[in-house]
Amino acid sequence: MPDVIQLLSDHIANQIAAGEVIQRPASAVKELLENAVDAGATEIQLVIKDAGKELVQVIDNGKGMSPTDARMSFERHATSKIKSIEDLFTIRTMGFRGEALASIAAVTQVEMKTRQAASEAGSRIVVEGTEVKLQEPCAVNPGTNISVKNLFYNVPARRHFLKSATTELRHILDEFTRVALANPGLGFRMWNNGTEQFHLEPGNLKSRIVGLLGNAYEKNLVPVEENTDVVNIHGFIGKPESATRTRGMQFFFINGRFIRNAYLNHAVTQAYDSLIEKESYPFYVLFLEIDPKRVDVNVHPTKQEVKFEDDRMMYAYLNAAVKHALARYNIAPSLDFTLNPEIQQLPSVQLPYTDRQKEETQKGYLYNTFTDKNQAHFIERKDSLKRWKDLYEIAKTPTTGRDGLHPSPNNGDENNATTIPSQGTLNTGAETEGKGSNNIMLIHGTMLATTVKSGVMLIHIRRAQERIWYERLLEEWNSQNTPSQQVLFPTSYELSPPDALLLNEVLADLARIGFDINPFGQNTFVVQGIPAGLPSGEEKYVLDEVVEHLKHEAPDTANKRTEQILAHMARRLSRNKHAIMQPEGQQALIDELFACSQPEYAPDGKKVFVMLKKEELEDMLG
Repeated sequence: MPDVIQLLSDHIANQIAAGEVIQRPASAVKELLENAVDAGATEIQLVIKDAGKELVQVIDNGKGMSPTDARMSFERHATSKIKSIEDLFTIRTMGFRGEALASIAAVTQVEMKTRQAASEAGSRIVVEGTEVKLQEPCAVNPGTNISVKNLFYNVPARRHFLKSATTELRHILDEFTRVALANPGLGFRMWNNGTEQFHLEPGNLKSRIVGLLGNAYEKNLVPVEENTDVVNIHGFIGKPESATRTRGMQFFFINGRFIRNAYLNHAVTQAYDSLIEKESYPFYVLFLEIDPKRVDVNVHPTKQEVKFEDDRMMYAYLNAAVKHALARYNIAPSLDFTLNPEIQQLPSVQLPYTDRQKEETQKGYLYNTFTDKNQAHFIERKDSLKRWKDLYEIAKTPTTGRDGLHPSPNNGDENNATTIPSQGTLNTGAETEGKGSNNIMLIHGTMLATTVKSGVMLIHIRRAQERIWYERLLEEWNSQNTPSQQVLFPTSYELSPPDALLLNEVLADLARIGFDINPFGQNTFVVQGIPAGLPSGEEKYVLDEVVEHLKHEAPDTANKRTEQILAHMARRLSRNKHAIMQPEGQQALIDELFACSQPEYAPDGKKVFVMLKKEELEDMLG
């Protein structure tokens, strides 16, 4: 049998390595920007053409390279950062694996010009598919100017899998934002197809956040500053009102390196517990400085995942730091046992109760039980039963009237009524048990229960409303006759640059369902009209949900984008609880639901109603 195992050629090995490091134009942007930072540059320029597919160019004023170093930089495993294995565990620079330029050169056409400040002439190198085509002296400013052209020109299959120009540009903006945030003391400029997108002057972190993400963040930043023996934490978090329905405005930096870590993200989110809505995400830009020996940054080719020596300790420190910042700036409630002496002298503090209130309190059941010695933990069982009966008397349902349907008045308090008669018949296709005896009951304000011939039907109110609104919006979409309600005071809606690109993509679709939105500046939009029926102020949540969906949209679901937008709209329009508080509204909800083409499922696929058959109910009761 002939031997079958053989060594790969350097060309193929480099292309395989490139597949790990260079996945899209944004990958090349990240590696080149990080190299410029490591080179000690104070001014870094990024030039993009055709979302990086045609050109990615990075120009810096760093220390540059000698002709020999320039040639060596394109070899695999060539690095100036590591000389021994111990260096790997104390690394603080960005690029150190020695794969970046070699991987980029394997799948692109690269031209690099570089010069050291002490040298009279620079060096120009042209590399195509790992093959050095040219190396010659040239005139160039001190620093490095590297151009990456025609990404994946020699790997057509990989180029075919690149996404649209908008998607690729959004990824490039993400990488640019992360590097610029990590280095607020450096100047950055970015051009996209000949238009200057960013011009960031060196400054502090706050000015860099505002310059990158927009002026809307300026008034919502809360500083975080905690120094401990294990980790130093500094940066900014957003006030609860700045939380959005979209992810992506969360930035962690470990020793200046951007990372993703769901565990640490949970530590921050948990600190906002009860301050923001359940489906919202807080904004934060947090820097963690830790001994490099306590963290391993070489666990992933993109270096965006790390391993900590003690994850739980990092979680505790970070959670406490965020809570402390929120409490210090009077955003989160905190216990404070010291009061101003002037406040303590106020009559409302000195005399909180009148004599009559004191007497009534002292006669109460709880006061007597807890003030008598040794009685707090020995409440008699019969007394406990008595209290339970009192609660039952308060909460029991009203007695039915003489007709067996209508509840009797309860001191004019309509909220005490829990059984509400229907005003019509249930259009479910099944006959009711008896004419005129069809009841509808509101359960905990979230479900309706109604009797049918075979048993009891439970209807989820919000999901039913979503289904009704979804089909109504779909009908208007197909007829292209969606009414738009002009707002009295147009509102501005500012987004981060990557999110603004996504919203621009769907402005036409949003206009078709009743939104009147126009671009106003680079990353700002003005909302002048909203769909009829959408409560004022809800438009921001709808747009947030649309942008969040577009971020995670699979390539093969673009044709279902309309359905998703309509589903988000239906979810917001269905939050009207007042419509089902009256019998007429409840019956109308049921009638409209069963007039839908698909009443059984909500737009997200969840069940709208269930049937409990009479036999199942009897089995439950034995």
